[in-house]
Amino acid sequence: MSRRSLPIARCTPDHAPMRTGAPDAVAPLPERHPRLTGGIRRILLATDLSPASEGAALQALDLAHDLVAELLIVSVIDPGTLRLPGGRFGARVDQVRTSREAAAQDLVSRGRAAGVRVNFLIWEGDPGESIVEAARSEQVDLVVVGSHGRGSMGRFFIGSVSDHVVRHAHCPVLVVRASASAEPTA
Repeated sequence: MSRRSLPIARCTPDHAPMRTGAPDAVAPLPERHPRLTGGIRRILLATDLSPASEGAALQALDLAHDLVAELLIVSVIDPGTLRLPGGRFGARVDQVRTSREAAAQDLVSRGRAAGVRVNFLIWEGDPGESIVEAARSEQVDLVVVGSHGRGSMGRFFIGSVSDHVVRHAHCPVLVVRASASAEPTA
């Protein structure tokens, strides 16, 4: 596994970084936070398996390896995005499912080769809501999700799956910004 350091805010053992513009802002941890109750044992990587999500995948694999945690890879198919104008479907859900399973196989193989327990699930529905529900139902201790780095204006106009997950997940969320080389060009 590649070793890269994560930029995190400095904090005391009973405080975690808080999502604000201040680099060292902290908030008290909930009583049942994984760090206080035995550590992170299950990590959920939410991914669309695109090149832009590779950075999040690498971070999740590294964390699962270093923490000896199980990695659960979740990809969400939003049937609403498969519709063409006129109501017809451009692709069937089963076709997208087959494509995602094939793409996930490489990621699962890389994790298992590194000694990480890895499983892959596909959910259908709204991506943000499905990721939050998967995290809750699978009882994970940490969610890792990628962000395209569009900034606050992009979130305002486009919406953001990662922002929804950060606001609604029951556990900590690590948002990994896509590398510049993975960003789509306009």
